[in-house]
Amino acid sequence: MRNKGVLAAAGAYIAWGLLPVYWKALAQVPPLEILGHRMIWSLAVALVLLAVRREWHWLTQVKNRPVLLVRFVVTALLLSVNWFTYIWATNNGHIVESSLGYFINPLINVLLGLLFLRERLRAGQWLAIGIALAGVSYLTLNVGGLLWISFSLALSFGAYGLLRKTAPLGSLQGLTLEMAVLFVPALWYLLSLQRAGTGAFAHGDPLTTILLVGAGIVTAGPLILFAYGAQRVTMTTLGILQYMAPTLQFLLGVFVYREAFSTARLAGFAVIWLALAVYTGEGYLNRKRRQAQPASG
Repeated sequence: MRNKGVLAAAGAYIAWGLLPVYWKALAQVPPLEILGHRMIWSLAVALVLLAVRREWHWLTQVKNRPVLLVRFVVTALLLSVNWFTYIWATNNGHIVESSLGYFINPLINVLLGLLFLRERLRAGQWLAIGIALAGVSYLTLNVGGLLWISFSLALSFGAYGLLRKTAPLGSLQGLTLEMAVLFVPALWYLLSLQRAGTGAFAHGDPLTTILLVGAGIVTAGPLILFAYGAQRVTMTTLGILQYMAPTLQFLLGVFVYREAFSTARLAGFAVIWLALAVYTGEGYLNRKRRQAQPASG
């Protein structure tokens, strides 16, 4: 059972790590149009899955708690910002900056937990954050450029995770509600493109149309794998596996798409990787200590 969970979670992270290849195949389509199709077809896939599983009881919960709908309006907006930034960055030659955003995302999550959930940080976590801050500061001073991409992705996804952490809906139900919130504006935008004759859907290359529809599958598929895996493996395992996605993105950006990666960038990334190593190692040792306490008692 645990091996299946590891394979499922790893499959999700690998799929997310290879996502730049998919968006690159749609580079001829404007990012906002890709985003609209991703919303529309993600909702379609999610609804089919819910129909197969007959999971509609959660709609009553949303109906009886309007504040829950408000929360998912906010998460939908955060998700749209994150998705648009990632698609734009990928198709404009900034996969490396995108990978940095997801490398520092775990540390952003720790800071958000400190600020909004009043979680207490251990000394090792403070050390990891300090090292990461030094790396980011070095990149800002010596590289500059488009680090706003990294911070936009890390902060939007961190805030999204914070709000979803305390929401009483599963990943598939939550995604369905978020895409339902965004459905009308996305559909209006795409139909306006079709009426003007400038939309990519069903115009020209059939492969483009297929890939636009497939955006729903590449969105919902990894989420389902992740939900399956997360229920069957430890948080320590997930904490290690989560770096697979940005690592694959980084490798694609540098070695496949030949994005610029200077010595100064390498030095800054190395410091941030050191921070992640400290953070992961500290978390692993802390869990080992906690597991050993009942046995020693």
